[in-house]
Amino acid sequence: MFAECLLTGVWIALAALPLLTLPAALAAGAAHLRRVLAHEAATWREFAADLRSAARRGWLVGLAGWAALWLLYADLVVVRAGLPGGAFAGTVGVLAFLGLLAAGLRAAVSWRPGASWRALLRAAVRRTVRDPAGSLLLIGGLAVVPVSAWFAAPLAAPVLGVVVAGALAVERRHGHH
Repeated sequence: MFAECLLTGVWIALAALPLLTLPAALAAGAAHLRRVLAHEAATWREFAADLRSAARRGWLVGLAGWAALWLLYADLVVVRAGLPGGAFAGTVGVLAFLGLLAAGLRAAVSWRPGASWRALLRAAVRRTVRDPAGSLLLIGGLAVVPVSAWFAAPLAAPVLGVVVAGALAVERRHGHH
């Protein structure tokens, strides 16, 4: 299973290269790992089909993610400028961004063919707030990606699959999937 997670991480990284396709790539990776766990056919072909299906609307989620990242950057510029209330605004901005990251990952691993990204995100935001321990686990898992890249750049891609497997586990621990 660990080797399958690493391979899936490489597939996710390749599928996310267009940058807007990261949510769809995470969704396809989660679907692939669910298939592996269920002892169903789980090949590159199924991954690619899931990626195409998830990307139909998933690219909008990717665009929203980049918009959130830009807002966080703007928020941090305000903090660095030393404006009154900047430290508070920066703290709120960072926490909100981390919450959105956790919700986005939860939505991606909950995706199924034909699912509405809007409904998935709405439910994922609720789970993110109601399950703070799981949300912290997801943020910690996501933090492993840049740390792995810092340690050894080639590890960043395979570790994405491990993060998705961890996100699946977080969602399953409360019976969400």
